[in-house]
Amino acid sequence: MIENEGTLYETKLGPLPTLTSKPTHYCAGCEHGTLTHLIASALQDLGVRERAVLVNSVGCSVLAPDYLNVDAVEAPHGRAPAVMAGIKRARPDLLVFSIQGDGDAASIGLLELMYAANRGDPMTIFLVNNATYGMTGGQMAPTTPIGMVTTTTPRGRDLALTGPPIDASKLVASFERPAYVRRVFLPVTPTPSTEFFNARGALEGALAVRHAFEVQERGGFAFVEFVSTCSVNWKMSVLDSKRYAARVLAPLFPEGVLRDRFLLESA
Repeated sequence: MIENEGTLYETKLGPLPTLTSKPTHYCAGCEHGTLTHLIASALQDLGVRERAVLVNSVGCSVLAPDYLNVDAVEAPHGRAPAVMAGIKRARPDLLVFSIQGDGDAASIGLLELMYAANRGDPMTIFLVNNATYGMTGGQMAPTTPIGMVTTTTPRGRDLALTGPPIDASKLVASFERPAYVRRVFLPVTPTPSTEFFNARGALEGALAVRHAFEVQERGGFAFVEFVSTCSVNWKMSVLDSKRYAARVLAPLFPEGVLRDRFLLESA
């Protein structure tokens, strides 16, 4: 018990029940850690931990089951939507979700993502778009912007050779059956002076995660893309990566609601 201005109240210290006590392996400044906490908070607030199943795919989030205190199934690279569809059809009472990278969902797993969206399967997909293959060495990803230097584009991504970046949220929203599609700019954002940063993205992200779970509970397909950073593979300082994301990725992948069939955003 803690006394505050003469009033006694009870406070809980330590991780949420939806989080384990294991420290994450994510690099300093990486938004994967932020998203992990947003998901854990939503699962706790909604009271669905006992029914939640993380279908884990391959990428920086491959160790997410070590941090989220929920049941988990490992899927082959890019195949999380297909595995979630199978689980949901066998056990429609469960709440299934995945955390996928842009290479995982928009490259090797693009077919599974498109067909799950086209069917409108009740599931929740969180896409972390950091414009690179973060786990495997910083290669060009489907979302890499034109001109960005990667380990496979040392002179910058060339439009003539590789085509433009893929906009996964627009692609998903082009199908008729998804119920909720939203994009959130998750990094802290520099102010005009660039000396201070605001965390509005985390607040927007918390709302989007909650809505994505609520949509599945109503029988809908939910997809939330989180524009993120990767300072290690971008070869920048953590704060410079936030500035780059705000300058380059935010205009390329503008945040906003692309589909809200249940009108949760206006509630």
